[in-house]
Amino acid sequence: MEESIDLSTMEQPLTGYGDGASHELLTLNMGPHHPATHGVLRLIVTLDGEIVRDLKPIIGYVHTGIEKTAEQKAYWKAIPVVERMDYLAYFFNSYAFCGAVETLLDCEVPKRAQYLRVIHMELNRIMSHLVWLGTSALDLGAMSMFWYCFREREAILDLFEYSTGQRMHTRYFQVGGVMEDIPAGWAAKVKEFAEKMPTRVDQYGALLNKNEILLQRLRGVCPLGEAELLELGVTGPLLRAAGNPWDLRKAMPYSSYEDFDFQIPVGTTGDNYDRYACRLQELKESSKIILQALEGLPEGPHITGDRKISLPPRHELATSMEALIHHFKLVTEGFRVPEGEAYFPIEGPRGELGCFVRSDGSSKPARVHMRDPSFVNLQATAPMCKDAYIADLIATLAMIDPVLGGIDR
Repeated sequence: MEESIDLSTMEQPLTGYGDGASHELLTLNMGPHHPATHGVLRLIVTLDGEIVRDLKPIIGYVHTGIEKTAEQKAYWKAIPVVERMDYLAYFFNSYAFCGAVETLLDCEVPKRAQYLRVIHMELNRIMSHLVWLGTSALDLGAMSMFWYCFREREAILDLFEYSTGQRMHTRYFQVGGVMEDIPAGWAAKVKEFAEKMPTRVDQYGALLNKNEILLQRLRGVCPLGEAELLELGVTGPLLRAAGNPWDLRKAMPYSSYEDFDFQIPVGTTGDNYDRYACRLQELKESSKIILQALEGLPEGPHITGDRKISLPPRHELATSMEALIHHFKLVTEGFRVPEGEAYFPIEGPRGELGCFVRSDGSSKPARVHMRDPSFVNLQATAPMCKDAYIADLIATLAMIDPVLGGIDR
């Protein structure tokens, strides 16, 4: 019939993918307003069909100038500002800053305060990993995991509100210790949560570990070897997934981490599945640390007794002129820090989080600079995703777990 269509031309095999033929490349923007970029991240992606040939992360859309802002404030007044960089790791941000200042002051932190810091940081690590797991599963199409993870996240935020008065950005860590001792009943609630958490992790694994869709999206996808990761300065779960057990809690213990028995989960191939599996196991290890810290929580003060650094107890203000003077000086001017500089690194949820502080002898830091792991780890995005599918780019970005508040700061 004259109206018929000859389909023979459509039966020719497709060429060009893997046969060495050249194709027109398409460069497009992914983000900055894209739900899978985990923040205000812009990716300039060069595509050959669905295959990523090049990728350039563009950052700076939420630049806040936090480091410069901290340099305009007294040391103890800079803590709330510093906390707001990586908004999923606020206890770690404040501890890195306080640790650097304490190094310059040669301030000894009481043992009880060290344990309380560990408990809050490991709860914060669990909370951060839960947000990562829930949002990453959402990127892969598993909506129910998001609700399960945020169920446990809400329980942790309730614990933070119980001990500090705030769910996020608590300002609980102070130079010399913590703001106040834990309230009655808090330790029992934390113990109950930490005992329950490994069971929850097993439930997450039962849903995901044998899920064929998740295995196809993660296993063998976008691997990167240990040597290249080290060249890029990548740390944290991304490095441990490639088989390197580097963890500052073990390698360079701080805040009494040497007192606790825990293991460092490591992978073998450094692919997306290993990155997922390492973080999932870290949830259990953090729970173990919390239970040990609660069991061995020492008696004693929760902050240094040096009145030139920490605020005197409120009940002394009505009876002691010396306490009133110290209180007035600290609130109006702050404490002075001897001249010098210090870098204090800790193991954050995404890798090495370090704070550099330089003092000129005044009550304000002359220089504050943070080494944020999200910023450094983002370099690995391009080598991981080169020659992978754009769908693999979505999964890999989720497994990198970047937080743009820490990257831009």
